[in-house]
Amino acid sequence: MPDKETLQRARADLAAGKPASTAAGEFVKEEMDHIREGKHGARSRKQAVAIGLSEARRAGIPLGPPPRGSASARTRKSAARDARAGKRRRRKAPSRRRSRSALAALKREGRPKLRGRGSGARASALRGARTRAGRLRRSRTGRRRH
Repeated sequence: MPDKETLQRARADLAAGKPASTAAGEFVKEEMDHIREGKHGARSRKQAVAIGLSEARRAGIPLGPPPRGSASARTRKSAARDARAGKRRRRKAPSRRRSRSALAALKREGRPKLRGRGSGARASALRGARTRAGRLRRSRTGRRRH
């Protein structure tokens, strides 16, 4: 559920005549902040953007699904579902069990922070370590692996 301030900023953007994508950017920004705070993790920035856009659609920001060819059928179907959900009036709050399990799943996505950097720092550090280890191995054997 997006913060009240995020909803207000997005609605102000729309009222000022700015495009829907600008208003949706507020939700994406909020999602990135959540990841930086360690509230929950995401595997990549792309995933954070997807979560933010989904929240924007569900909050009623008039963002249509991505055009055919730019995203998979599954993504477009999900985006259309979110847009429909945003047009409907909310009848009742989501169940507690569902909310808690969704939050738990997002928390599992998180990675431990590495020297105060963001969630992607660990992955890039491991990638660098693997590269260095490969170089070291090649230099010891005296030949290159192809």
